[in-house]
Amino acid sequence: METNIKAPGALAGFVDFIRTQGVVGLAVGFILGGAVSKLVSALVENIINPLVGLALGKVDLADKALTLGDASLKYGAFISTMIDFIIIAAVVYFGVKSLGLDKLDKPKA
Repeated sequence: METNIKAPGALAGFVDFIRTQGVVGLAVGFILGGAVSKLVSALVENIINPLVGLALGKVDLADKALTLGDASLKYGAFISTMIDFIIIAAVVYFGVKSLGLDKLDKPKA
């Protein structure tokens, strides 16, 4: 009885795919991105928004909303999320630049 199992070849192809496509680096970046996102959200919520509130006269951005009929447009929460995004984008940009990671994905000449 002869079986035609090609698992080692398929496994080798899978490992090669992971190596060449940078899947491990992508996974690590995804996990670290989630952690950085939580950190930045806490920074914005607990430090930056209260400082903005002090500068604008005790304004709490998270509670700011515009009510139109039954709909509530929470523009304060949107502004907080926008601040989160800008800080995360800046951290990623300067982190990638300072570590020289932007040169890793350049095609080889």
